[in-house]
Amino acid sequence: MVTPPFLITGDVVGIVSTARKITTHELQPFLKLLESWGLNFVLGATINSEHHQFAGDDTLRAKDFQQMLDNPEIKAIWCARGGYGTVRIIDYLDITSFRNNPKWIIGYSDVTVLHSQIHSFEIETLHANMAIEIDTKTDATRDSVREVLFGSKYEIKIPSEENILNRTGVAQGQLVGGNLSLLYSLIGSPSEVKTEGKILFIEDLDEMLYHIDRMMQNLKRNGLLKNITALVVGGMNDMRDNTIPYGKTAQEIVLEAVSEYRYPVCFDFPAGHIDDNRALIMGREATLKVSENEILLRF
Repeated sequence: MVTPPFLITGDVVGIVSTARKITTHELQPFLKLLESWGLNFVLGATINSEHHQFAGDDTLRAKDFQQMLDNPEIKAIWCARGGYGTVRIIDYLDITSFRNNPKWIIGYSDVTVLHSQIHSFEIETLHANMAIEIDTKTDATRDSVREVLFGSKYEIKIPSEENILNRTGVAQGQLVGGNLSLLYSLIGSPSEVKTEGKILFIEDLDEMLYHIDRMMQNLKRNGLLKNITALVVGGMNDMRDNTIPYGKTAQEIVLEAVSEYRYPVCFDFPAGHIDDNRALIMGREATLKVSENEILLRF
């Protein structure tokens, strides 16, 4: 795996939206944060653009992202907002120059499409908070992104006593994954995540419980859960149920889907659609230790 160059003071961050529309006004707290880190920024053409719910039509969004990929002055591309739309432009992107001059791609949720696609080209990416909401998150969320981007030694350590569903153990492998709904939707496409011998991370938001089961069964039937070295489950919040209850929580559904496998599993990991959304270096070799007292993910 190739690690993009770490940032230094004065570097330029490109800000684009590959999905939903967004305004400069909504980005003001984020822009001030970049300035406090000593970074400069360039707003892409998608910022303030509008095509129904999207930040411009597919052609504009693809062109905007492509220009950021190809511009050697841009050292990182930070996705401004999620929602839906990245998958509509992924096949229009030419990453030839990006493979020769990699840079950090930052975002989560809908940006799972980019993480999964770029992983196949052996380049690390950063699963981290969107620009629009980073000021509403914890200090640990903001600090984690800065630490990774500027090359600090990085690990995530949290207590684990509160979740009895965790399965203890130690595992190693490249970290892959992202939003469960996106991973599910990419199966069978060129962007399908490759999981064998790797640590898989999943998270999701606002889904029907039976649909969580449908997605987990699909991943299982496609062999994506069988040969991983560990499973890390982040936020699984705001789930919905039918009038006749499904009978299990989202976490219980996930655990049931991997019950026949013996690798470590941990829940409530601080990443995903939650206030404490720590940065995850996708594609980076990592060690996961799940004990009765704590969870440690060391890159």
